[in-house]
Amino acid sequence: MILTNVQLGPFRSINTAQNCTIDPKVTVLVGMNEAGKTVFLQGIHKACDALNTERYEVIEDYPRKDLTRYNKTHSEKPENAITLTYMPEQEDLDLVNKKHNTNLEFGFTYSISTNYNNTRTISIYIDEKPIISKLLKSSGFTSDTIQSVKEAASIRKLVEILDSLDLNDNEQKIHAQLTARVKSSTWDNVTQYEVFKSLDARLPKTLYFSDYDILPGKLNIKDLARRHKQSENDPSQLTPKHKSILALLRMADVSIDELSETDGYESLKAKIEGVSNSLTDQIMQFWKQNENIEVVVDIQSDPKDEVPFNDGANIYLRIKNSRHRVTTPFDKRSRGFIWFFSFLVWFDSVQYQFNAADEDRKLILLLDEPALALHALAQSDFLTYIDHLSKNHQVIYTTHSPFMVHSDRFNQVRMVEDKDKIGTVISENLSGTDPRTIFPLQAALGWDIAQNLFISKRNFLVEGPSELIYLKHLSSILETKNRTGLNDSITIVPTGGLDKIITFIALLGANNLNIAVLHDYDGKSNQKIDEMIKNKIINPKSIKNTSMYTEHKDKPSDIEDLFSIKIYLDYFNKAFEKQLPEKIKPSDLPSGTRVIERINRYLKEKNITLRPSGGFNHYLVASTFGSNPPKTIDDKTLTNFEKLFSDINNILE
Repeated sequence: MILTNVQLGPFRSINTAQNCTIDPKVTVLVGMNEAGKTVFLQGIHKACDALNTERYEVIEDYPRKDLTRYNKTHSEKPENAITLTYMPEQEDLDLVNKKHNTNLEFGFTYSISTNYNNTRTISIYIDEKPIISKLLKSSGFTSDTIQSVKEAASIRKLVEILDSLDLNDNEQKIHAQLTARVKSSTWDNVTQYEVFKSLDARLPKTLYFSDYDILPGKLNIKDLARRHKQSENDPSQLTPKHKSILALLRMADVSIDELSETDGYESLKAKIEGVSNSLTDQIMQFWKQNENIEVVVDIQSDPKDEVPFNDGANIYLRIKNSRHRVTTPFDKRSRGFIWFFSFLVWFDSVQYQFNAADEDRKLILLLDEPALALHALAQSDFLTYIDHLSKNHQVIYTTHSPFMVHSDRFNQVRMVEDKDKIGTVISENLSGTDPRTIFPLQAALGWDIAQNLFISKRNFLVEGPSELIYLKHLSSILETKNRTGLNDSITIVPTGGLDKIITFIALLGANNLNIAVLHDYDGKSNQKIDEMIKNKIINPKSIKNTSMYTEHKDKPSDIEDLFSIKIYLDYFNKAFEKQLPEKIKPSDLPSGTRVIERINRYLKEKNITLRPSGGFNHYLVASTFGSNPPKTIDDKTLTNFEKLFSDINNILE
């Protein structure tokens, strides 16, 4: 089951309901501090948390500026807080279709709304007519009975008609089964109720994790036991640090009573160390900053410590560094490691509780500013861990770090802004967003370029970020069709224009790196490139121009001419839909070989101004393409890019 859409609000800083599509794998919420990213995660979490402890509270959650007004109508007409839309996966549909004799197809969705009374409303549609038709054909009803019930559009109506008929033994048996189904449902559409109940049992629950949930360095066992007992009547007794230690104990299969016993020390320690070792092994798969550390758990008393640690045994967590052969308190180590390890404990603990009866049950992981305390390279490592998690669970996380965003996956990014007099706004539109909000995305592109200059051994130099976006996405599209894309070992490096390519080649060549070049073609040879070839700075076979991959060989061309005119115009129209009087069609354009030049002439002829200096922003079209790549693309375009990728792969082999 996949969460596909969230409509949240009014909720805290979200004054007006915000609609946000959710990526099937990873969704990234990018925004400034206090923009409302955490609010969005917490709003989702309250609707379906894995441990079933969260609820919407009017005083806590309804926007304060409208709270007085809303309180007057809440009891009679509680407002909707959230609507979650789900799409069952194929295995879910196969199970439901087999169980309920339905014929639901992939792409079927349904929604669950939760109001401020924490009451759910289900929006699901299933036509019962085909189900009744199959039932009548396969269940041995007589022709007279079929004739009598042929107008029944629902199972409930079918039962009403059957109630009044003289049925044979077989028909009475079926009638009894249908009657039992009707009585077990309070919905008018019985099948909708039954399908929903089956899907609800497979619904993914949420796990919210933030910086407040990290493990402490030590905790007093008596105090923990007392708080645990009192929490039955007063949940506030258990703070995040107590809950995190309880999570560790649950994973070790150790109860509070067992932990409080005076004997059995070795047995207890063995259990907890076993879990710690397992978690250490897990974290070392992704933690590359220091691979000489491990977590050590101990249980002992210290009567000289301060209250409450001087009363009986304490549980201690320490970090052992095998290189320096020392141990230090867990909470004295780097904040990044503490966060990472604490998350693994919490995540595994929730899985242990939640999946006890169903090991395949999925979670939606809501991570608030994950890896914030990690070094930039460690954050990149953590992205690999998020990809690992997303193989089995959807992940939604917040960030304002450029190192926590994949520069080739901007389609997963949702922008979060706090706008004056409006409140929190969530959008997929990068072009209309405050520059301060999109800065991490710009920095992510810059970081991608910077690391490529010094790390990659195979570099594909292009003129600008537009080429980077087009080439990355077309390569991915080709690979999904089992066609040739750009080799994963090759790095695309935007240089900022043809004039700067020579500088990049000099820098990269000094590092003995492999280089290929693609540049736009103005119809004549370039003196600087000719000099580079003459001076043997670069092999002429390594330099390609865009005209080589269009139908107009050796004619002026740009990267955009590798696309069919229809596809490029589709994205041009999307990028400038608010400024154009009407969509531009291919037949509207004057003749020529360069689509950009033809569009510019059209805009000038029609007196359409898209920017003061004339023409239009090419990057905005590329950005629109990158944020919402096409689901289908014509073979001519694919062939053009495939030939380019084949040539570049061969050059940089």
